[in-house]
Parts: sequence; structure tokens; C-alpha cells
Amino acid sequence: MFSGSIPALVTPFEADGSFAEAAFRDLIEWQIAEGSSALVACGTTGEAATLPKDEHFAVVRICVDQARGRVPVIAGAGSNDTRVAQENLAAAHAAGADAALMVPPYYNRPSQDGIAQHFAALAASSPLPILLYNVPGRTVTDILPATVARIVEASRDVFVGIKDASGAIARISDHRAALGADWCQLSGNDDLALAFNAMGGVGCISVSANVAPRLCADFQTACAAGDYAIARALHDRLFPLHSAVFTDASPGPVKYALSRVRPDMPCGLRLPMTWPSEASQHAVDAALARLEQA
Repeated sequence: MFSGSIPALVTPFEADGSFAEAAFRDLIEWQIAEGSSALVACGTTGEAATLPKDEHFAVVRICVDQARGRVPVIAGAGSNDTRVAQENLAAAHAAGADAALMVPPYYNRPSQDGIAQHFAALAASSPLPILLYNVPGRTVTDILPATVARIVEASRDVFVGIKDASGAIARISDHRAALGADWCQLSGNDDLALAFNAMGGVGCISVSANVAPRLCADFQTACAAGDYAIARALHDRLFPLHSAVFTDASPGPVKYALSRVRPDMPCGLRLPMTWPSEASQHAVDAALARLEQA
């Protein structure tokens, strides 16, 4: 259902923290024109943690409206409260999203059985296809491969793929062995996307694509065609950016990078996120200079 370069969109904010709708619409147009294959609204990079529910799903609705069916829209909708996650799925559906991106419960740290039961409850009432999102560096909870298989096998019509940001590359093979080669696996780490695709992944939900959408799309096209010489060359060109956007708390560095590439784009942040350090800015500037080299 999903493949290629899928930006985890930033949410543009004015300097006072207010949502910049016109800029968000412009960002979406640019992403589609540059070859992004789908869009994620209100994920981690979109600062979902600081978006009240009404605003969160208003942003999703605007993304859907601007995309106009040209590419699918995936809404971040996870929660550590199963009932709230169910409500979020309904809100994402009402906003017109094509699928939902759902993290396992965070902070309260359920067992693997608790994680599986959480997703079983979501599957029982979900109006949307769900992409699992495993990001233990943020949630602390880790959906282990056996649990992924348990979740998907129980509701394969609902759980259409995974965004895996565990960093454990071997899990791609674990998932393929349990769920088949055709089950959709998307990298959640730009810096590992080359290896991820070589092992059986089909794309990346990307931070870097906010800044370099055409290069990220071309990279994914080369991987899909099996042209790993081109893919490797693009990866080498993009790699400094992949690293630089995590030299300070995300999405500070990627918003700084976007302000350099698109000076017209409001790139404010909502506390507790702050503007990146001077060292981080220097790393981003060097990475952007590398992108300009043929």
C-alpha cells in the first residue's frame, strides 16, 4: 500500500507558535511536485506532542484537502491510552486520512502481551488501515518481532505495514520470515534506509525528505529498480543531512535546514522544543553544501 519516499512532515509554526496553514499547504505542494509518494501529518517530526487534539486533526484535514488524492495521507494517531488511540483513529478517519501511524503505548510500558492486546483492541474497531510504528528510542516500549507477527496475523487486513525505527536491521528478515516478503516494511531511519531496502524494505518515512524531497525520492526510485550503484551514490550525498538533522533535539535541526532551503517557510517551534545549537546549525549548513555538489 505504501512505498518510496514519505516525508514525516514538519508542522510550520510562526514565531509565536501559531500554526502557519498557508506555509503548510505550500510545503505539501512542494513535496508532491518533488516526487514524494505519500505524506505523514502530525507524526513526531510534526510536533504532535504539542498539538491539542482538535488542532492535531485539523492539521490532518488540511493535509488531506491540499493533497487532493494525489498521494495518500497517513495521520499520526497513537496514544498510550487504548481508548484515546481508538478515538484518534476515528478522528483521523473523519479528517479524511488514508491510514494511521500508530506507536505502541509509551510511558506506562506495557508487556509484549499488553502491546498485542492494545493493537487487537484498535483492530477491532479501526476505520482505517494501520501502519505500526516501532520507535523504542522514544516510546521505551519495543514491539518485538514475535509480537509484530502476532499483531499482524490476527488482523492482516488492518495492519498493512510497519515503520521500523528500532535500528535493528535484522528484524527486516524476522518480519519477512513470519509475514512474507510482500508485507510492507518502511524504514524509520534515513541513515539506515539503504541497508533497510537492500534487506527487503520498500521505502522510508523520512525526516530528511522535508529538506531534500527530490533526492530522497530519486534514492528510493533507484532502490526499487535494484540500481544500488545510483542508490549508494545518492545515499552518500544525503548521509551528512541524515546525520545533521539529529545533532540536536528533533525537529529543531530539520526546521533550521528547511529555513535555509525555503527561507519563506515559517520554522518556529513549540516549547519544549528549541532552536538547534550553533554546532548543530554548522552541521546542517555543511550537509546542505554537500547536497549542492553533483
